[in-house]
Amino acid sequence: MTLVFASMLLSATFGTDAQSLKPTLVIINANLHTLDTNRPRAEAVAIYANRIAAVGPTAEIRKLAALDTRIIDAAGRLIIPGFNDAHVHFLSGGFQLSNVDLRDARTPAEFAERIKDFAQNVPRGGWITGGTWDHERWPGAPLPTKNLIDAATPETAVFVNRLDGHMALANSYALKVAGVTRETKDPPGGLIVRDPQTGEPTGILKDAAMTFVNRVIPPKSFEEKLAAARAATDHAASLGVTSVQDMSGSNDVAVYQELLRRGQLKTRVYAVAPLPSWDQLAKVGLHAPFGDDSVRIGGLKGFADGSLGSSTAYFFEPYNDAPNTHGLPGDQMFPEGAMLRRVQEADRAGLHVMVHAIGDRANHEMLTIFEQVTQTNGPRDRRFRIEHAQHLRLADVARFAKARVIASMQPYHAADDGRWAEKRIGPERAKGTYAFRSLLGAGVALAFGSDWPVAPLDPLQGIAAAVTRQTLDGKHPNGWVREQKITAEETVRAFTAGAAYAEFSENTKGTITPGKLADVVILSHDILSPSFDWANSGRVRVVTTIFDGRVVYQANDPSR
Repeated sequence: MTLVFASMLLSATFGTDAQSLKPTLVIINANLHTLDTNRPRAEAVAIYANRIAAVGPTAEIRKLAALDTRIIDAAGRLIIPGFNDAHVHFLSGGFQLSNVDLRDARTPAEFAERIKDFAQNVPRGGWITGGTWDHERWPGAPLPTKNLIDAATPETAVFVNRLDGHMALANSYALKVAGVTRETKDPPGGLIVRDPQTGEPTGILKDAAMTFVNRVIPPKSFEEKLAAARAATDHAASLGVTSVQDMSGSNDVAVYQELLRRGQLKTRVYAVAPLPSWDQLAKVGLHAPFGDDSVRIGGLKGFADGSLGSSTAYFFEPYNDAPNTHGLPGDQMFPEGAMLRRVQEADRAGLHVMVHAIGDRANHEMLTIFEQVTQTNGPRDRRFRIEHAQHLRLADVARFAKARVIASMQPYHAADDGRWAEKRIGPERAKGTYAFRSLLGAGVALAFGSDWPVAPLDPLQGIAAAVTRQTLDGKHPNGWVREQKITAEETVRAFTAGAAYAEFSENTKGTITPGKLADVVILSHDILSPSFDWANSGRVRVVTTIFDGRVVYQANDPSR
């Protein structure tokens, strides 16, 4: 990178006299991994306004600085593009930061005690939601019931979800408000868990049955949403996440716009709408993606099934621990042919379709639908996505590549679910579980995310999971299904350039390339070094997050 070329680039990018442009921020003495194949390594980067102006040796980049240019000495630390989380529920995550936390409750008794304590500060007639509990942590993994919490919440409605979001526990008060009784029938794609002796609902509602309660929960006010979004974007900045693809963000675009107007938005947002609402976007002639570099719309998310933890992921063969079920197709798969019609019409309208599929049969059927729509609607750059792509028949991996379907996956789930997944599906089916290596080997585009608040937003935990395949219980020190491990660079690429490609943004972000948006992160340790000890991955911290050309997070003590 010469000074002459840098000036030419600044002039071309910003349409201004090159002599008057000086970087607003320069980072020097860095271990810079750009992820740009044309120039993968450098020592320094210059930023003008919100764009990358130049990358190159420290000596040359330093010469670009003016007297008022801010200079950051990276002291040899690793710099990579800002993380782009390809699958989050951003406002839900923001709300969960102040909700009752049930994720690490180790027993049903502890679960109940936390709800009891939290309920003491909830106004009479209020609601307790969120929670993200995990019964697989409990001895024997029993599902919780309303009897655990009814006595402590006689006039407080409780509807706390399992961490995967595909089942939730309602107390008796919430069931009464929702009108759910022993006579209530299971909806298509959903299940009311009942006491086998009395037929009474136990309080557990799965997938589409959760709608009974969700529709009577009072909506959050705009100010409450604004506070949750502010908490979410601050949390993201502390973790180096500069972009998110919000899978439930279509009703919250105004919230993100208001944060942007106030100068408080520290995260770029691709707000995705429910697939059944495709016609609302099509009516106004909107094509995906639509918006600016900060907030965009045009994506549509559908559901083909449930989750493994709730035994509602849809498989060809029965569950090993529940041989009476293959799981549940999602309610959007009913009536037969409905999903095909929606995808076909949304795609024809120029919108961006992505569908949740976890079980092998759900993935197989969605690949078939995508293939059919591609053939019917003809060639275009549509970038169909399967969200999760969690359990695959290995024979279907090649179909992802041939149909150019993006696998949008969340590697932390492998570390989490790996504790108990084989109890559900056995070791043979597990060979196609979180098949990162097989998918990459077949030439499939990978986009990584977290599924926050289902899993932690922290991408560093996701990177460790993909690289080591170690499970949270420590029982697979060499990796669970270790043949599916991938390298740190491959994983970081899926969290940056791959995620950018998955939202049609590869020309504006995802690599540290002159002309692209200035979203970068400085890490405390070099996780891309071949000698990095992944046993110490928990020590890695974000030192600095730069979003839109400005520092939005600075660690007080990056060594801790």
